[in-house]
Amino acid sequence: MATIGFNHFNLRTQRNLLDELREFYCSVIGLREGARPPLGSFGYWLYVGDRAILHLSETRSDEVRTTHVATTFDHVAFTCSGFAEMEKHLVERKIPYEVDHVPLTGQRQIFLKDPAGNGVELNFADEFGPKPAV
Repeated sequence: MATIGFNHFNLRTQRNLLDELREFYCSVIGLREGARPPLGSFGYWLYVGDRAILHLSETRSDEVRTTHVATTFDHVAFTCSGFAEMEKHLVERKIPYEVDHVPLTGQRQIFLKDPAGNGVELNFADEFGPKPAV
């Protein structure tokens, strides 16, 4: 048995926040809404290319989301291109963010929060990575 790749992550919440998350991940991060099977609850599947990588699911009215620890989730990371365009996009939308640089790789990262407070990391490697020796 072997893990061969990443499939998706799921965020589960009440309908109004679910709609805010869909708007954020589509209009800010650049995912697109796509086909979703007729499951037992309302929700959205958000895609990169032909892969539904983010599932948004509505909680039941009586559902309480709890865990045995304060939290272990820190962030989800996306591979991106167009660092300058993304930074301009975030400034125009007045979305707070931080930029970091990864030593040795040259990779640049943008860190921000989604409407539920989940961490989001945007990775820009190709534009800033080390150039091959000539």
